[in-house]
Amino acid sequence: METPPNIAFEGVTPTDALRTRIENEVARLERFFGRLTACKVVVSKPQGRHRHGDLFAVSVRLTLPGGREVYATRNPSANHAHKDAGVAIRDVFRAARRQLQDRARMMEGAVKQHEGRFEAVIGKIVAEENYGFLESAVGDEIYFHRNSVAHDGFDKLKVGERVAYVETSGDKGPQASYVKPI
Repeated sequence: METPPNIAFEGVTPTDALRTRIENEVARLERFFGRLTACKVVVSKPQGRHRHGDLFAVSVRLTLPGGREVYATRNPSANHAHKDAGVAIRDVFRAARRQLQDRARMMEGAVKQHEGRFEAVIGKIVAEENYGFLESAVGDEIYFHRNSVAHDGFDKLKVGERVAYVETSGDKGPQASYVKPI
């Protein structure tokens, strides 16, 4: 990793045992995916959980090459196993590891891309020039033109809105031949 892991405790007294557990989990992730550039872990104990007791909430944000990120959190409302910080840490790192495995497969091209519809979010709209860019699930930018938006809906699109699209290959890379809000 390019920088040491950033471990923060909010409303929790940091202990050597918790810090060591987190560092070991981060080391396991690094062995699996050696290209991590940064890692931030936050362990907190939200207040006001009178019905379910004091449960630990843990989040992990991993930064990958190219600015891509993996984010996992465990903030269960009624999982009493999370009264133990170690269990909450274990669960969040399992979730992060699964996401990291999926991301690694996509980056290596091991995930088969099916022809047809995909889902993305609107990343950028340049209304005065009648085009925009979608941001795919793997972080790629896909160009689209006003004419490719279903039902003349270009003017109704908003940045961050989820859409379904059909991808084709254009002169300058991938582009969407059909875009429809979900």
